[in-house]
Amino acid sequence: MPQRAATIVGGGIGGLAAAIALHRRGWRVEVLERAPRFTEIGAGISLWPNALRALEALGLADAVRALGAVEASGGVRDRRGRWLSRTDNGELARRFGHPLVVLHRADLLRVLAEALPADRLRSGSEVRAVRDDGQGVVVEHSRGASRPDLVVGADGLRSVVRGALWPDAAGPRYAGYSAWRMVTEPLAEPPAEGAATWGRGERFGHTALPGGRMYCFATASLPAGTAVGPSEHAELLRRFGAWPDPIPALLASVPEGAVLRHDLYDLPPLPTFARGRVALLGDAAHAMTPNLGQGACQALEDAVTLAHSLDGAPDVPDALRSYDLLRRPRTQAITRRSARLGALGQLSWPPAVLVRDTAARLMPARVTLRSMAPVLGWTVPGDRVTAAGSGSS
Repeated sequence: MPQRAATIVGGGIGGLAAAIALHRRGWRVEVLERAPRFTEIGAGISLWPNALRALEALGLADAVRALGAVEASGGVRDRRGRWLSRTDNGELARRFGHPLVVLHRADLLRVLAEALPADRLRSGSEVRAVRDDGQGVVVEHSRGASRPDLVVGADGLRSVVRGALWPDAAGPRYAGYSAWRMVTEPLAEPPAEGAATWGRGERFGHTALPGGRMYCFATASLPAGTAVGPSEHAELLRRFGAWPDPIPALLASVPEGAVLRHDLYDLPPLPTFARGRVALLGDAAHAMTPNLGQGACQALEDAVTLAHSLDGAPDVPDALRSYDLLRRPRTQAITRRSARLGALGQLSWPPAVLVRDTAARLMPARVTLRSMAPVLGWTVPGDRVTAAGSGSS
């Protein structure tokens, strides 16, 4: 079979992973990224066992795990700091083959980018149009135009590819709350356990990064686009400065200008993730709220599954239909589950908060772990997508 070409629109986690998977199967790939560099800023990322299994299929699990931190345990607390539920990371690894690993997003993106030939990465490339001219798909961008055998839309929540090929699809919907993300300076005595602390219409979470730093995140129910106080850091201190330890100390160790804030959106379900020679993956296909920590994990699954579906398939549209059947039901179910968990976490009416916290306290840990099996127990379709001699965990 002649070498086939793929244009990946978007150089984030999902787009780079798809490029790696296809490149290692013999495709000629190009990754078009609008930003001037392939990088991420400012926040951590949680990689659950299913994501590490996908990275293992790409031959990158060891490299990623070496850059991350594994906490022994964590869980959910109430507004007074009392534990509602606990998770043993060792048990998580025993059940699902990998632990929960947390690292900086920039480190993960660097590992992915370095797994591709440098000349396949085309930063500063803004996609202006994607169209079918009757002979194939044309991608027009600031460097010219491409006519590949496959186009992968991995360009995020407000995807240009989705807008071009799915013009009637509903746009992103606001989840009803904003999120802050930040990384502390190295701490002399970092907390031994991670936790998500639930309040009334607000949450604050923290988990360990390498080097004594902590990745922190917070949410608050607000109308979209709400302006806050003099700074995002000041707003966090106002909202969470009197919350249970170690939250005040963590906020004190966050640099003033190092707080990122985003309104949270998810994507209403699409009828298909594939049209002709075009496939969507990651947030472009199924943007979800971060309540399950599965956004990037599902993008990694998408990438590996897409390459598997195309492996040896003579007809690209047929292969993409198979990809759609494998990925759409799963990711849309996880999107709904994440939205439900977010609604639960953001409850503000005191009687409802009391019922929520009581139910969480009474739920056995083994039941919680069992309920995560459909998400974390994902297995890689087919053989590994590894280069000759690549190691994996």
